[in-house]
Amino acid sequence: MASSSKNKMLQIILKNILAWIASLTVIIPLALVILNAFKADGETISMTLTLPKTWVFSNFSTVIEKGKLARSFVNSMLYAGAGTILTVFFGALAAYVFSRRRSKGMYLLYMYVVLGMVIPINYVTLTKTMINLHLTNTALGIILLYMALQTPFTVFVIYGFVSKIPVELDEAAIIDGCSPLQLYTKIVFPMLKSAIVTSGVLCFLNCWNEFMMPLYFLHTSDRWPMTLAVYNFFGQYEMKWNLICADVLLTCLPVIIIYLLGQKYIIGGQTAGAVKG
Repeated sequence: MASSSKNKMLQIILKNILAWIASLTVIIPLALVILNAFKADGETISMTLTLPKTWVFSNFSTVIEKGKLARSFVNSMLYAGAGTILTVFFGALAAYVFSRRRSKGMYLLYMYVVLGMVIPINYVTLTKTMINLHLTNTALGIILLYMALQTPFTVFVIYGFVSKIPVELDEAAIIDGCSPLQLYTKIVFPMLKSAIVTSGVLCFLNCWNEFMMPLYFLHTSDRWPMTLAVYNFFGQYEMKWNLICADVLLTCLPVIIIYLLGQKYIIGGQTAGAVKG
């Protein structure tokens, strides 16, 4: 008994050590960026974890002005916000239909959509399509690209949640006189709150951090999102790490806030116990 308890204690200690090591790989780079964002030019040459000798808050105003972050922030919010709302809206509808219609053809269609998560993008064909549709260098084009990129994963996530909702709820609602639209909006959709927020937060993070699509299909700096603004700013001020860290911190701040606001919903489905007796 004593040896088994010692083994369990050693396992717990080992797991905690591994967890701390894994956490430090994330915490240290973040702390490095935060601390150096408040330092003067001369202090950031070595990029250490020491506290700033003088806290320089003007780095952020300099970055916003010289990096054109205000305009880029508006662009990123437009692209990521609109892309997320449209993707989650249509993805939830598609996932509900795929989950409830269990025919072979519908399953094949679902698999075709979900395969978009692993199939590589053919940029030659995509570029020709964007040019022919006159969608290059437009907000609509980027939003549609974001939707195309995020829809497979969104459908995959919400499909798993919808599958946990008992079909008996649908049948009971139809017997009570619900139309298909009322069934979805009043019965199913409220039960998908966790799935909607989860997929919405993940979709927003991916859209906000997207770099390749804006780089290829946005040709003017006035339309650049914050990811391209950071890339351009780094090229101009590659030796001023305090400004670069301030730029990176401002770029990451919105997604951190979005995650913190939605983290309590990023949990398992809440449909357990929906049908009793």
